[in-house]
Amino acid sequence: MTDATTPTIRLLIVDDHVMFREGLTRMLEREGDLRIVGQCATTKEALGCLRDIDADVVLLDVDLGPERALDFISAAGNRGFQGRVLIVTAGISEQEAVQLVGAGVAGILHKQNSTEVLCNTIRQIAGGEVCLEKAYLGSLFRSVGRTHNTRAVRLTDRDRAVLRFTLQGLSNREIAERLEVSESAVKASLRQVFGKLKVRTRAQAVKVALEQYRDQL
Repeated sequence: MTDATTPTIRLLIVDDHVMFREGLTRMLEREGDLRIVGQCATTKEALGCLRDIDADVVLLDVDLGPERALDFISAAGNRGFQGRVLIVTAGISEQEAVQLVGAGVAGILHKQNSTEVLCNTIRQIAGGEVCLEKAYLGSLFRSVGRTHNTRAVRLTDRDRAVLRFTLQGLSNREIAERLEVSESAVKASLRQVFGKLKVRTRAQAVKVALEQYRDQL
């Protein structure tokens, strides 16, 4: 349920299946806080859209015919795109999931999830959270070797707990419930962790935590 004070989230859909794009557009536009600002089939079309419109979240398929999601992410980043990217896919390999997280995607969601799950994931990602299918978390941990960084700071027990739950894709509210603290306390802990890791977003925190602080988690 949304009201007039709920900010609108602008969405760009990038998928080479026109029936899927059109069906998804119809479903998402029923939500009062979600607005489709464009739908494209190729990286070239999507980059053109981003030049002409403002999108908060890009819903991106992995397989775009001869192109892959990584092609778009790399090109969009080079052009200064500051929005968030949610991979919406029928399925990808663990290796590609690791590559996508490394490239900075904010989430990976399977197409077989319900519309409700998709809408909630979009809202979480637009709010700065990271949402990954739990099936890929194990591969993310296995993919990253321990980096011996003499400048690495020591994390407190609370820092480590918040980071572990973040890596599991939990929202601030869910983390607060697990730790039996307030949501504001979780936000304060996240700000402290971001400061220690010298990052600004959850996606960056996940990447740095896996690369440099895995042995503390």
